[in-house]
Amino acid sequence: MTIEERIRRDIEDRIRSGAWLPGQRIPFEAELATRYGCARATANKALTRLAREGLIERRRRAGSFVAQPQVRSAVVGVPDIAALLAERGEPHRWQLIGREEDAELPAEVTDGRGDRWLAVRGIHHAAAAPFGWEQRWIDCASVPAAEAAEFADVAPGSWLLVNVPWSEARHRVRAVGASPATAAALEIARGSACLQIERWTWRGDRPVTYVRQTFPGDRYDLVETFASG
Repeated sequence: MTIEERIRRDIEDRIRSGAWLPGQRIPFEAELATRYGCARATANKALTRLAREGLIERRRRAGSFVAQPQVRSAVVGVPDIAALLAERGEPHRWQLIGREEDAELPAEVTDGRGDRWLAVRGIHHAAAAPFGWEQRWIDCASVPAAEAAEFADVAPGSWLLVNVPWSEARHRVRAVGASPATAAALEIARGSACLQIERWTWRGDRPVTYVRQTFPGDRYDLVETFASG
């Protein structure tokens, strides 16, 4: 293993383990050169490669910092946030904030025809930092097993993908400013630019779930590849 590879591996291990958190400064090139007994050019190559892989962010004159976790997912389909973060090498943790039976859909949601809704609220964490704020409603008539699920350790979206088949889904994606509740959950300033995804899923003519997920605007990309014709 070359010194450059060892520098990359050591930094990557600290980031993926959560020892170095998003926003934390990485040692300067001169510090790394001294620590590993190499030329600054070698340290520079290691940091350049880590930046290309999206693990660190290099800022002119300020140094290098652990990058905020950013996930890319397809526009079509129902993604599992835990799986998407795992693909990036980020540990995922679900934090249940609230669970309410016999809940009502938000007044502005007119697409739900469910009889009895279970509302679940929580935060997706990537490493030690909040990544996404989720508000979800599950139709208990379509998914009666949801009433017995606590969702304390497993996010409801992950649970649904394993336990409940769906036949149709619809997304709505928009840019929003962080509401007070969203800002508190994601530990960002009120009004910060966010990406909000609303999703409806059905099984036949019955609704399964409606979810509203909000992410800081710099941490989530929607990507779709298609061909002409």
